[in-house]
Amino acid sequence: MTTLEGRPNTALLVIDVQQQVVADAWDRDGVIARINGLVDRARNEHVPVIWVQHNDENMPIDSDGWQYVPELTRGDDEPLVHKRFGDSFEETDLESLLAERSVGRVVVTGAQTDACIRSTLHGALVRGYDATLVEDAHTTEDLRQWGVPVSPEQVIAHTNTYWSWSEAPGRKGDVKPAAQVDFGRR
Repeated sequence: MTTLEGRPNTALLVIDVQQQVVADAWDRDGVIARINGLVDRARNEHVPVIWVQHNDENMPIDSDGWQYVPELTRGDDEPLVHKRFGDSFEETDLESLLAERSVGRVVVTGAQTDACIRSTLHGALVRGYDATLVEDAHTTEDLRQWGVPVSPEQVIAHTNTYWSWSEAPGRKGDVKPAAQVDFGRR
């Protein structure tokens, strides 16, 4: 249903599953295991896997915290997008990588739910992509000490709920558990 002409393919995005980002994340090990399962399935189905890695003054490039978690391994032929903003599309080559692969739908996993995941989902939708959020393959940490009034589980549940209703002319958002994600071509 994407508004991007001639872009029938799907890509899996693995966003910011970096040591510092997920150090205190809710259900860290479970989320990483489900992402690993999706990566394996995508590779087996010849679906592009695109890795996104954040850096900023608190998490500089090549620092220990900036590194991807050791449980996830990027393939040599899988692109890595370096970003400085929440939206993985902002000032990166993500859009050109997706265009080269004729991608009109992204399947989104990673961290943090209330920051880079939400920003990237919205960025995808406004740019014409369909965007599937994997309901059990994204996470965040407990931010109540900084004024967030709810637990990580509630942030994740809220994001899953509202994203399932997201749509714009000619494109839509949806939410699926990892076990039900269909990478099929459109």
